[in-house]
Amino acid sequence: MTPRLIATDLDGTLLDSASAVSPRTRRALDAARSRGIHVIPVTARQPIGLRMIAAEAAFDDWALCGNGAYATHLADGRMLFAEELPSETLRTLTEALRACVPDLLFASVRDGGETFVAQHGYSQIAKLSDHKRDPRTMGGVPLDQVLAAPSLKLVIRHPELAPPILFNILRDLGLTGFEATLSGAPFVEVMAAGVTKATGLARLCEHLEVERADVVAFGDALNDVEMLRWAGRGVAMAGADRLVLDAADEVAASNDQDGVAQVLERMLG
Repeated sequence: MTPRLIATDLDGTLLDSASAVSPRTRRALDAARSRGIHVIPVTARQPIGLRMIAAEAAFDDWALCGNGAYATHLADGRMLFAEELPSETLRTLTEALRACVPDLLFASVRDGGETFVAQHGYSQIAKLSDHKRDPRTMGGVPLDQVLAAPSLKLVIRHPELAPPILFNILRDLGLTGFEATLSGAPFVEVMAAGVTKATGLARLCEHLEVERADVVAFGDALNDVEMLRWAGRGVAMAGADRLVLDAADEVAASNDQDGVAQVLERMLG
């Protein structure tokens, strides 16, 4: 298979454990671009987190952010689409969760991913690596202000409970009207109903006139599962959870072994 579009997750997939693009990976991406193949980052990150590695990976085209909630052009800032969670859904969700789990903290991503509205206390448990934002710049507002406007992504975390525990509690509430997932970050991520990396990628491919069969996708986490299933060829990284491995057509070497580059080198001959 020679793809027309490469869709790749970043953390745990394209980037090594130091969150860097290795020279071998960069050469593989450049080789793909030289053949006219689209190279699209598909990530839970917001644009601020993509800018940190754009030069290393030579990303200057479309990118899918917020787990597929919106598509932004990294060169000129155009937005192709953006799917937001309504304020009413945010309130219903947070009220139900807070009724059974005390001490939860919330943050909302807005305005094309450029605005991060964090609840009082959130910055005290956040690290730079969590959102690629300095926690000292996050500020803090009452929860009502976090929920006051539609959100591209709602972040839910707890000072002690692990994200998979929160994810299972949220799922067991039986609520509808949103999509929740895990990316390997220390929080649960909630998007608009039906939004996944797969739905975002499908919309972008339609815009670029690329068929599903001509897409190869790489991923390693729960939020990559739908994308790996949707793509013409889904590639999971070694060491991923069983659900991710089962969703893929093949398993590549790990991110620290240049697994993405190895697959692309084979595909491109």
